[in-house]
Amino acid sequence: PPRSPTPPHRRSSAALCLITFLFSVAKMMLMQVARRAPLAARALSQHSRALSTVKFLKSHEWIKVDGNIGTVGITDHAQAELGDIVYVDFPSVGDSFDAKESFGAVESVKATSDVYMPVGGTVVEVNEAVDDDPEMVNKSAEGDAWFIKIEVADASELESEELLDEAAYKALIE
Repeated sequence: PPRSPTPPHRRSSAALCLITFLFSVAKMMLMQVARRAPLAARALSQHSRALSTVKFLKSHEWIKVDGNIGTVGITDHAQAELGDIVYVDFPSVGDSFDAKESFGAVESVKATSDVYMPVGGTVVEVNEAVDDDPEMVNKSAEGDAWFIKIEVADASELESEELLDEAAYKALIE
């Protein structure tokens, strides 16, 4: 005998069970993703840090390189030693400097100090915010108060023994 079709009330009950099951599976998968999110965020942060290299000079300048553009400033340690910053002398966009060449100066209530290029390059941007408000160096020396951005002339200079990684720089200042 031919099979009779499933009654409509039984079909909707089966569909409801399937939907409930799929919803439960999706919920479990989302919970697993949520538990792993902090690990993924930490891994992404480490990956980003590896892509943008930060190096330090013993004279307390830092450079953070992303691609062929380097952002240069003074370290938090340097600004603390100098005291209240009152003026920063910047180069002009387009100026080129060799590694370890002075490109400007920082003036504080205590002293004036030259600022040196960690690697050779050409200035592509000057931080106008610091030019307008030099005191921001005391608040964010290794952040928003960077001095210049340069196009790095020779990326191999980033491997120079003159440049320290973060651990070596911290050991130097302790």
